[in-house]
Amino acid sequence: MLALKKSRPPRKPRLAALWLLGLLGSSLLVGCDLRLRQPVVEEIRERGSLVVLTRNAPTTYFENRDQQKAGFEHDLVVAFARHLGVTHHFKILNNSSEIFESLRRGEGDLAAAGLIRTAERELEFRFGPDYQEVDQQVVCRRGGRRPTDILRLAQVSLAVEAGGEHETRLQELKDLVPDLTWQSIPELSTEHILEKVWKKEVDCTIADSHVVAINRRYYPELVVKFPISATQPQAWVLPKRAMLLQREVINWFHNMEESGQLATLYDRYFGHVEPNHNEYDYVEHRSFYSRVNERLPEFKELFQEAADRYLIPWQLLAALAYQESHWDPSATSHTGVRGIMMLTRSTARWMGVKNRLDPQESILGGAWYLANLRRRLPEEIQEPDRTWIALASYNVGLGHIRDARELSRELGKNPNLWRDLRTVLPLLSRKKYYKQLKSGYARGSEPIFFVRHIRRYMDILEQMEKSAENPTASRKSS
Repeated sequence: MLALKKSRPPRKPRLAALWLLGLLGSSLLVGCDLRLRQPVVEEIRERGSLVVLTRNAPTTYFENRDQQKAGFEHDLVVAFARHLGVTHHFKILNNSSEIFESLRRGEGDLAAAGLIRTAERELEFRFGPDYQEVDQQVVCRRGGRRPTDILRLAQVSLAVEAGGEHETRLQELKDLVPDLTWQSIPELSTEHILEKVWKKEVDCTIADSHVVAINRRYYPELVVKFPISATQPQAWVLPKRAMLLQREVINWFHNMEESGQLATLYDRYFGHVEPNHNEYDYVEHRSFYSRVNERLPEFKELFQEAADRYLIPWQLLAALAYQESHWDPSATSHTGVRGIMMLTRSTARWMGVKNRLDPQESILGGAWYLANLRRRLPEEIQEPDRTWIALASYNVGLGHIRDARELSRELGKNPNLWRDLRTVLPLLSRKKYYKQLKSGYARGSEPIFFVRHIRRYMDILEQMEKSAENPTASRKSS
């Protein structure tokens, strides 16, 4: 019998219990013969640099729109290196197989690349705390050949990254499906193979759930069929000799979780991703891509003009406009808001917009309004939370955001973090809370979806722009 769990999104980190176990184990090992260990932490500090093995992917390490290095794993490593008092140096490899081989050869202090902890690997390497959980999923293309269950996997063409956990899982499944075959591709990462599925070069592949969630925004025809593994933990990987470094990593991750910094970082990179694959809206994503080609070119220069004037990324303004009107300059709602940026009559009058249906006036007015909201927020709110909270204000009004921030304080949450504020906003529709608030009742769930959608659209536009600037590179090389 196969024990398969229902597919679910990457979980937010829960490290406390693992930290205690890991710390206990490390403490016992520290008492071992000093000749059996080498002080890797001191080696790193003497060298002045932490060497980290990773891979180029949107879930780990990439270059953002400002041509700065970014990514969930990147930001974790930078923070850890700062904690050690050293600089950081990334060694970029193609896939997990290369990363583990490089770690075996002693070419890095640790590996941070969304790697899976397994019992077999624990015999050879040390691991930090588990910080995320994922499923291995069968991913195919809408309209193509798609198996309905594991027994029918042999009926489609499969390709996976060579030497990784996905190939290991397929090897295990051969006992159940003797005719199962697949193509192992050593030179391509999972992200690149997902692109091959999208291009119909192969029927299906196996990918981790968080990688699928990110990439389906760029390739909306990708379809998750079913999981082929139980939920698996991800963690940093260290050489076997790095006992003291492992203890340092365990303690540091625990402090990151306790301080809320880990959850904040998680939200920055995954907060706008659909919670699970069943909530993915293919029709909505397909419509967005169609309108990018059909409608956006007419307004792109206007968004860029407004972006230059108000120092807001044009992709953010375009995403905001799409969420409001689907880039329809004549859009009108039942509440009387109108135009491509859906301005109210009073807001337009305040900003001097004479014709809300004029795209240029509307876009410049909406950009000014967003910039003004961002400026009026308290100085202690830092980016990117400042932008997300300003967007929520654009949707629900600054008065309700002020109420939500005050309520956040009363409930012991941080009013300066969007991830905390969005847990409080739904309470604005509950009488127990809104009757005590200055601005009263609000549909507090709306700005949460509003911001999530805009972040998703913005991310897609940035990736498309990057691909257009470098057409010879794969989309997923960023």
